[in-house]
Amino acid sequence: MSDRVMKSYRFREEREADWKQLEHIIQRAEARGVAGLTDADMERLPGLYRQAVSSLSVARTISLDQNVVGYLETLCARAYFFVYGTRSRMSERIAQFFARDWAAAVSAARGPTLLAFLCLFGGAVLAFFLTLNDNEWYWTFHSGWDSRNPNATYDELRATLYETDRSVVDMLGAFAAQLFSHNSGIAIFAFALGFAFGIPTAVLLIYNGVYLGSFYAVFWQKGLAYELTGWLMIHGVTELFAVILAGAAGFMIGGAVAFPGRKPRMQSMREAGEKAAMVIIGAVIMLFLAALLEGFGRQLINSDTIRYTIAGTSLMLWLAYFYLPRRQAGDRRD
Repeated sequence: MSDRVMKSYRFREEREADWKQLEHIIQRAEARGVAGLTDADMERLPGLYRQAVSSLSVARTISLDQNVVGYLETLCARAYFFVYGTRSRMSERIAQFFARDWAAAVSAARGPTLLAFLCLFGGAVLAFFLTLNDNEWYWTFHSGWDSRNPNATYDELRATLYETDRSVVDMLGAFAAQLFSHNSGIAIFAFALGFAFGIPTAVLLIYNGVYLGSFYAVFWQKGLAYELTGWLMIHGVTELFAVILAGAAGFMIGGAVAFPGRKPRMQSMREAGEKAAMVIIGAVIMLFLAALLEGFGRQLINSDTIRYTIAGTSLMLWLAYFYLPRRQAGDRRD
């Protein structure tokens, strides 16, 4: 037997057990997915993969049996997918987003969320009291075309809160689509402008806050605060929550740019962007739901009690979904 053949034989004999072990793990992963592997398999997989890659490199260098080289090339390619590639199907990733990733990203962003809340409602409270003190402030924040202004009577304002014309039902779909387009644009702006240290995001939130606060003051003065709150909150709980989360995503980006710590600024922004993307994607989904509530629910439901019930229920559901503790992925096998 030649030295080359002996070398090939010993090379294979010394390492074949590890190759077979890796192949066995890959076969089970291909058959049942990564979820079918045990914790021990997951721990061994990277090490066995590196050993196989090393063996392939040596085999190519010393020109061993081409069958061994071909076998190792195939084995390493199959293992690479599970070590570095996408490990789950699209449906699994979507399910994981709703089951864990979105809520975890929002829950971890409590500081930016609180800041966005203060900007939005701080502006609203400021404009509310300014308008109560002097109605001229209303015209600072609103254009003149809106009939819901300080000059409107009680009956005129109240009529805008309850829809009695059933003929508009056919137009509600287009109305909801328009609302979603408008609100999602605001949310995406609040997120995208965050790179400038979060300042444009804060300005945008405050602007929307003063618009809301001055509008609310007009109805408050006419004794319609209770009716207006139900009219707003049936969809506003979801919509305003989404706008706040979009602002929080913008502040996450802005904070990473302004305070990168020891990391390079681009790396800090990229890492923050990955987390903020989870938040903003979810916020857009919330705005879609809010548009349905505003486009259909608010127009078709004229009962204050039902409006408040929907608003309160949606608030509790969102808070529970985002902030109640839940099992982590690593707890599944406990």
